[in-house]
Order: sequence, then C-alpha cells, then structure tokens
Amino acid sequence: MSAVDGVIFDCDGVLFSSHDANLAYYNLVLRQLGAAPVLPDQEERARLCHTAASPEVFRQLLGEDRVEEALSLASRVDYRQFLHLMHPEPDMVETVRLLAARLPLAIATNRGNSMPEILRHFGLEEYFQVVVTSRDVARPKPAPDMLHLAADRLATPPRRLLFVGDSALDQQAAVDAGVRFVAYRNPAEGDWNIDRLSRLIEIVSGPGVACRSLSGVSAGI
Repeated sequence: MSAVDGVIFDCDGVLFSSHDANLAYYNLVLRQLGAAPVLPDQEERARLCHTAASPEVFRQLLGEDRVEEALSLASRVDYRQFLHLMHPEPDMVETVRLLAARLPLAIATNRGNSMPEILRHFGLEEYFQVVVTSRDVARPKPAPDMLHLAADRLATPPRRLLFVGDSALDQQAAVDAGVRFVAYRNPAEGDWNIDRLSRLIEIVSGPGVACRSLSGVSAGI
C-alpha cells in the first residue's frame, strides 16, 4: 500500500456533529421566505441540509426559481449565532492535533463561507493547511473537484491521500478523485470503515502505510 502523504476531512458529521446547527440555519432562511421548515424527523430533507451545498439544498426545497433569492438572503445570515449548536466529534481535537504533527491536513466541505469562522471559534486554524469549500469549485461534492483542488494545493497525488467522510456524496467524490476513502460512522464502502476518529492514527501508522515527513510539503492556503 502506498504512503499516506496527507489527510482530507469532511466537516459536517466528521469533524463536528452539526445537524442542529444546519437545520437552524436553513430554517431561518426558509422562514424568512415563507416556506415550511425542515423537521428533524424528515430524514431525507434533514440529510439534504447536512450534506449538500446550499444551492442544491434550496433547489430541492424551494425550486429552481427561488434559488438565487434564497442564496442572497442566506449570504446575509451571520453563522456565528449557530456555533453553539455545533459539537466536536469524539476524539476529534486530539486526533487532528496528533495527525497535524505528522502530515499535512485539509478540509473539503460543501459548506460555503462559514468555514473560516468555525475553525477560528474552535481553535483549529493552525492544524489545516488547506480548506476547500463549495465556493472554490464549480461542482461541489459528489463531484471530485474539491478533492482534486485539495490535492493540488497540498502538492500531493490523490492516490497518496486519505479522505474521511460520512456520506454517499463523500464516497462518490473519493472514488472519482482516486483518493482512498475512510468511511466514518456510515455503512458506505470504504478502504476503511471507522467509528472513532482516533482510528486514523492506527491507519496512517499501520503495516504497509508509510507517512511522509512534513518537510518539503507546500502549504496550500
């Protein structure tokens, strides 16, 4: 098995438990547009809010003709009011800290402009060399564009990266990008399936998996 030269993380459902925050955010916009809110027990609609990029969320919830209006309104919402509803996944902070001491780390998320504030709020900025959001690419996940861009910014071939994700969108993006997939708390087929992020330490240290030194790796952004 080839070396692991970097790890890319999804955000929602991997770094953070953020279902409540995402629903609160989208429901604020929906209410201001006079649309019905998404309820937690509406599994498909709630999953959409948790995994898809905002244009696709509004397209499916409101219809194509209201997407631009919804995006304009959403762009004026201060996401900081929802940060108290986000909670780090178990072992996340310690795992990220340990991995960052050995490998370059990146984030590839269908979030938009909320990611910098999230990293600042939780004190994680120093650990991630590259952050790719839906605003950086023409096609968000499940397209492979985010992972390709992250690989480019890490100056690392996709086959030498791991991508940790929790959804079918993440799995498809990894497959199409040629990145090895670590399925976190989901039944999707992955090169590894884990239920705790601390298992990543074992994976990058396991037999046949070498880790490259941080020296010589270019910072992305």
